[in-house]
Amino acid sequence: MDILSIVKEGERENIEFKEYLTTYHLKESRFQELACQMNHRIIMGRGKALYVIGVSDSGELKGISDYRFNETVRILKKLAKEIGAEVRSVEKYKVGSGYVGLVEIVKSKAKEHVMIGTAGHVDHGKSTLVGCLITGKPDDGDGATRIYLDVLKHEIERGLSADLSFAVFGFKDGKPIKLKNPLSKNERAWVVENSDKLISFVDTVGHEPWLRTTIRGLLGQKIDYGLLVVAANDGVMRTTKEHLGILLAMDLPVIIVVTKIDMVSAERVEEVIGQISKLLKTVGRIPFVVKDIEDVRKASKLINRGLVVPILKTSAITLEGFDLLEELLYRLPKRGSKGNDFLMYIDRIYKITGVGTVVSGSVKSGEISEGEEVYIGPFQDGSFRRVRVQSMEMHYYRVSKAEAGDIVGIALKGVRYDELRRGMVLLKKEPHAVWEFEADVYVFSHPTRIKRGYEPVIHIETISEAVVFEDMDREYMKAGDRGRVRIRFKYHPQFVYEGQKFIFREGRSKGMGEIVRIFV
Repeated sequence: MDILSIVKEGERENIEFKEYLTTYHLKESRFQELACQMNHRIIMGRGKALYVIGVSDSGELKGISDYRFNETVRILKKLAKEIGAEVRSVEKYKVGSGYVGLVEIVKSKAKEHVMIGTAGHVDHGKSTLVGCLITGKPDDGDGATRIYLDVLKHEIERGLSADLSFAVFGFKDGKPIKLKNPLSKNERAWVVENSDKLISFVDTVGHEPWLRTTIRGLLGQKIDYGLLVVAANDGVMRTTKEHLGILLAMDLPVIIVVTKIDMVSAERVEEVIGQISKLLKTVGRIPFVVKDIEDVRKASKLINRGLVVPILKTSAITLEGFDLLEELLYRLPKRGSKGNDFLMYIDRIYKITGVGTVVSGSVKSGEISEGEEVYIGPFQDGSFRRVRVQSMEMHYYRVSKAEAGDIVGIALKGVRYDELRRGMVLLKKEPHAVWEFEADVYVFSHPTRIKRGYEPVIHIETISEAVVFEDMDREYMKAGDRGRVRIRFKYHPQFVYEGQKFIFREGRSKGMGEIVRIFV
């Protein structure tokens, strides 16, 4: 590779100029941002990215010291490891009193699996949007494409798959794979086997009375991005605000899709985008309306910085805007996984004839292989039990290994169906059960005052359980207050840890918090 010709042509989608990196770039927020950028470069380079170091953003050969050169390569290796890639080669050249170099980073053909949680008010077109996306077929105006997303109870019982997501969308060589019948197990399995990149959509419920189910869908899976749907005819509803609040409380980058633009005038579409922009600004986010492919490129780079929210306009009838949405989904990098130890929260439990006990969920961190032994629990007495992984499936495709972000159904040997409950975990290292913890809590809304003894339902991962506010650092809390609270699970011990975020609800009251201390 000729470094001078590369520098002369300038940065490209898979080529980045970096003068140098330091330990500052290892700080979590900055590190995750750089990891996402690297993943994006690799995606655009079809599995390969090139970093030119010792060179300014404008392409000037600065040259850096030997120490800085080696430190930069070391940090690039850490970033590569974070996203499952590796440094293949390093070329070093002397320039004046310093050095410049080329660092090639590659990723194996292992699939990148991005999880997207859909949210939005009832009848705003979540299911229709995804149905059109995965089939490439327009809707008939009466929601015909929604039938592709139905998951029937008998299908779950007869299979092993984890059907937490209602749809799987695959890319091969940068092009989307369209399905003739997304309900076909064989077709979905073929997508998993042959795609370079997978998008799993996790369903949520638009009806307000079922907000608890929506919260479970968004918190319980290892979601990378939130996709919020707003219908052009209705505009922003209370449920829209509720769902946006949940997504942002979980620190998820958000994409907003305006649907049904064929049903209203252009003026009404702009009015709704104005409503959305106003809402985003009130929560400290920057609206970014995507109009063309260049905007898609910008949005895919900016979304993981946490402030920018892309807004796309679509019609399921004409398929307007779907090309831009597909391109954005392809460019979205998998967000960095925290922790190397295997952890999966159980979302669903099945008893399948000929297979036995099957649990499903999304892998939060680490990886698991067929035949391995793991701990499951906690049971009512706080204990955990060793069980064996007999087999695994992902979207009806048999896999021998699953890693962070994968949705899997796992057949277990050594535990009965009736001994398990949602919210239990699978881990490789024996953990401790928790009855009580301390948390920083923020109250969004409450009609009166929250005092000691308050009993809301708390949502952490797939855990959904009544808790008791045992002690508080003040006499009472009201809407808008923050405080330190000691919280106890009312009925079951759970596996939770410091740094986890949660949402609590009770009637019209709601709030969020973060665990800061565990009492074992």
